Order: sequence, then structure tokens, then C-alpha cells
Amino acid sequence: MKLLIDEMYPPALAGALRSQGIEASTVAESGLAGRADLDILDYAAVEGYVVLTENVADFARLAGERVTAGMHHAGVLIALSSRFSRRPSGIPKLVEAIRSLTELQLEDRLVYLEQPPD
Repeated sequence: MKLLIDEMYPPALAGALRSQGIEASTVAESGLAGRADLDILDYAAVEGYVVLTENVADFARLAGERVTAGMHHAGVLIALSSRFSRRPSGIPKLVEAIRSLTELQLEDRLVYLEQPPD
């Protein structure tokens, strides 16, 4: 899985994912800081990245519009802020939830991350 991490997450999340063998890049590392969500999804689709975000409203709409138009994307992972903290203490649970999906086919899917069991 290649993961593009939306800019609301700390850069440390990308490092934690890389240490677990997941190819991860932040929006800033990809030169997309401050860009529109459509630009981020378009870039991710072209480069084969699954997008990680908590912005369900925009990305659910954009991903749906993309598929309806006959275009594809590598997937969108939604980590709701009510389930996952962006603080450093929340990174391990987020990494674990993402790792649990690495074998799934995510193309053209929108997947809500679930809290891992304690």
C-alpha cells in the first residue's frame, strides 16, 4: 500500500508507517500543501496512492464523483476524529488500523478505519 497522508496529520505519522513497511508520504512532502482536496485526490490517483484523511465530507464526494465519471482512484481511508487522535499518543492506534488493511483491495473504495481492539 502506498499512502498519501492529508495535511491535518503530523509528519511523525508518515515516519511511523514507514517503520512498519508502509510506503507513506505526506501532502507536504508531495508538494501539495495548501492545495485543494480535488488536486490531492487527482495526484493520489495518478501516482497510485491511497489517501488518508478525516475530511469525510469532501473526499467522499470527490471520490464518488471520480468513480461516477468513469475515473479511478487507489482508495480513500477515513480516520474519523471521534475514533482517532492526531496527537502523538494516537499514532500507534492509527498505524495499527492502517496495517490491518494492507492486504485489502482498496481501489475505488472509501473505507472508514476502525479502532483496533485493546
